[in-house]
Amino acid sequence: MANPGFRILPMPARPPRALIDGLGAIAASQISDCINRIPAGGAPLRPFHRGGRLCGPAFTVKTAVGDNLMVHKAIDIAQAGDVIVIDAGGDLQQAIIGEIMTTHARGRGVAGFVVYGAIRDSGTLAQNTYPVYACGATPRGPYKDGPGEINVPVAVGGMVVNPGDIVVGDEDGITVIARGDAEAVLALALKKKASEEKTMKDIADGKWDRRWVDETLKKLGCDF
Repeated sequence: MANPGFRILPMPARPPRALIDGLGAIAASQISDCINRIPAGGAPLRPFHRGGRLCGPAFTVKTAVGDNLMVHKAIDIAQAGDVIVIDAGGDLQQAIIGEIMTTHARGRGVAGFVVYGAIRDSGTLAQNTYPVYACGATPRGPYKDGPGEINVPVAVGGMVVNPGDIVVGDEDGITVIARGDAEAVLALALKKKASEEKTMKDIADGKWDRRWVDETLKKLGCDF
C-alpha cells in the first residue's frame, strides 16, 4: 500500500560520470549564468566546510521538521558519488546531521550534503574539506521518529530539486541543474568559462574593451 509522506522511492538513472566530472570542473557562478541565474542560488545555504568542491546527482530526502530518521536511511542506501539533499523545512531549531553522520557518509563514498535546515559540530566540519552546505548550526539534536520520504522532489533554498538532478557547489554556494538540461548546460558553461578566461587575459594585458558600459547607459537613456 502506498504511504505518501513516509516512503522510500527508487533513485532514477544517474547521469554519466563524464557529465558530472565536466560540470564539477566549472564554477557554480558560471553554471548559474548559463541557466539564466535561475534557480535562486540556494540562499540562505552556505558552506560549513573548508573549501571542498561538490558535484553529483541529488539523492533527495524530505524530513519531518527536527527529525533525521530518513536521513540515516538515505546514508545507508545512497551510492558513492551521490549528494544527499535534505529538505528539513529550513528549520534551525534542531540539527539534522553532524560529525558522526558525515563521517559515516564520507566512508560510504557519499559526495556531500545539502541541508535546508541546521547542522551541528560545525567547528569540526569547518576543519575538513568534506562538503556540507546548510542554513545554520545549533547544538540541539534531532528526533528519530519519522515520517519522511526519499527520492521525491524537494524544495531547498528556493530551488526545486528532483532526484537525479546535478548539484554543483563551491565557496559561493550551490546551484542545481535539471537532469534533462545537463548536457546543454555543460556545453554553455564551457563556453562561458573560456570567455571569462579571455576577459581575465585582456584585463592583464590592458586590452579589455569597456565601450559596452557607455553604450548600455546611452541605450537605457542615462543622462551623462
